[in-house]
Amino acid sequence: MVSVSQVGLSFGAFELFSDVTFMVNPKDRIGLTGKNGAGKSTLLKMIAGLQKPDTGVITIPEGFRIGYLPQYMVTCNNNTVLAETSLAFSEILLLEKEIDTLNIELSSRTDYESDDYHNLIVKLNELTERHNILGAGSLQSSIEKTLLGLGFSIADFHRPTSSLSGGWRMRIELAKILLNNSDLLLLDEPTNHLDIESIQWLEDYLVSFPGALILISHDRKFLDNVTNRTIELSLGKAYDYKVSYSRYVELRRERREQQMAAFRNQQKMIQDTEDFIERFRYKATKAVQVQSRIKQLEKLDRIEVEEEDLSTINIRFPTPVKSGKIALDIKKISKSYGSKLVLKEVDLILESGRRVAFVGKNGEGKSTLSKIIVNEIHDYEGTIKLGHNIKIGYFAQNQDELMDGDRSVFDIIDQVAVGDIRTKIRDILGAFLFRGDDVFKKVKVLSGGERSRLAIAKLLLEPYNLLVLDEPTNHLDMRSKDVLKQALLNYEGTLIIVSHDRDFLDGLVDTVYEFGGQRIKEHIGGIYEFLERKKLQTLQSLNTSVLQIPVQQNNKDVQQKGKLQYAEKKEFDKIVRKINGQISDSENKIQKLEMQIEIANKKLADPAFLESNGNDSNFFKEYDDLKLKLQQEMENWEQLHEELEKMMTND
Repeated sequence: MVSVSQVGLSFGAFELFSDVTFMVNPKDRIGLTGKNGAGKSTLLKMIAGLQKPDTGVITIPEGFRIGYLPQYMVTCNNNTVLAETSLAFSEILLLEKEIDTLNIELSSRTDYESDDYHNLIVKLNELTERHNILGAGSLQSSIEKTLLGLGFSIADFHRPTSSLSGGWRMRIELAKILLNNSDLLLLDEPTNHLDIESIQWLEDYLVSFPGALILISHDRKFLDNVTNRTIELSLGKAYDYKVSYSRYVELRRERREQQMAAFRNQQKMIQDTEDFIERFRYKATKAVQVQSRIKQLEKLDRIEVEEEDLSTINIRFPTPVKSGKIALDIKKISKSYGSKLVLKEVDLILESGRRVAFVGKNGEGKSTLSKIIVNEIHDYEGTIKLGHNIKIGYFAQNQDELMDGDRSVFDIIDQVAVGDIRTKIRDILGAFLFRGDDVFKKVKVLSGGERSRLAIAKLLLEPYNLLVLDEPTNHLDMRSKDVLKQALLNYEGTLIIVSHDRDFLDGLVDTVYEFGGQRIKEHIGGIYEFLERKKLQTLQSLNTSVLQIPVQQNNKDVQQKGKLQYAEKKEFDKIVRKINGQISDSENKIQKLEMQIEIANKKLADPAFLESNGNDSNFFKEYDDLKLKLQQEMENWEQLHEELEKMMTND
């Protein structure tokens, strides 16, 4: 159990935190949220022991293991992928060396009756027992399973890490952290460098992870699937919600409405008081009342409400030039990097007005095909034909770095805005979260997220009728992603998006192109329909589908086999739904019990209550019963998840 108590931190005159307090309990799944700059990453560093608070204390039990994945990490060495990942088991590797050394020494000794020999035997037994407890027998399989889950192939295991991109090296660090048998995981934007399949694998891993978790992520769906508690950092304080992210958003809205009502009432009271002071300041007969009101204002605990962006996109971007029926015709495209073939004879015909997503594991050619389409890559085989009147707009992963750093935000938009839209430049920038003096900032001082927002706003102001967006949500917070998504929903042209963000793609695309094995495969429908089909394909019940039945079977046998498989799958789905319902019921019970215990804890922390109820045996008995019920329900919840996991892996 980790305790964060009254933690405060300042940078010069700027106070980042004050009195941040919360507990991290075993098996907690916490999503840490708040505006950019609220201090989320800094708080994780503090808990990891990499930064000390100015005030308050963070208490961590002795021997408590913490695994920490920062958002940015410098990794550089010449190990292979497998050897580097094995460092997660440094204690086991050290034990193995000690055991080997002892065995060599014992083999050369003949003083079997001596105390020294006996002590060596005892030490060897202790080390061997510790070696077994740490699960050394399954070390290799655990490493391989984790690396494969995070998107590595078996062929990658012996590649030097120095040959990998920063994103793949980050995956190795994540693998090491997941394998390190931690009691608490601190993950800062772990999905930034993962593809959709790896994100789903990580979700499943974290759901069954036996320890506690604190997670920072701008992936709404990932948070909802993994966390059951949300801590918001706002105005230097921590607000604790015992719910997942989507439910937190609803509760936060209610809390904010209450705060705003209280804030408005207090502001009216302050204004009335100040008016009274100003009116009677120089009247001797009112001197006592004036001084009383002045002291009243001085002692007032003023309500603060965090500024919130409530802007909506209501700007109509320039209508693109009408194009022909076919926007893009790709035939037999092949592309290699050295000896590595990435794309092989890829065909794709894209009709105008379609909205498609390119998905698949990293390195399978999504960005490569995007660059071929926009004519950034020329050395390929095959042909690409653009449709009549097609004008392409392209957002590259490094698009934000291509703008002139010495120009202001306003200038960047001003140089592309034409016609009536010029009168709305301020509104456009406001819609993309640039307010007030922000519009006069130089591009070079903007954060990565701010530069990405500016680059996207610039792109959408030009009358392109085919947009190719490569990872446009990287570095964007949730509000910024909502702004971009709404703008793209209003866009009237053809859209190609390379992205791993499921929530962003949901409702935005009508077709998914899956990249893999040097080919692409078309899936009609939205992103969740595609993912559901992919998930079903992994079930063993579908591995013996009608398509795989030997040809010599007659039609009647085929139909009977199909009916049997359908019935089996229907029963399987029924059991899965039942278990999911039981899990949901269990989570509701846990939430209610935690709330009751929290109320009791507040009473126990009140000296007045203890003074009047210190001998109330019924209260303490009910308190103990609540804790026992919570423990039993947590065990029930865990068993249900284990049962569900067995169902999904075995069937």
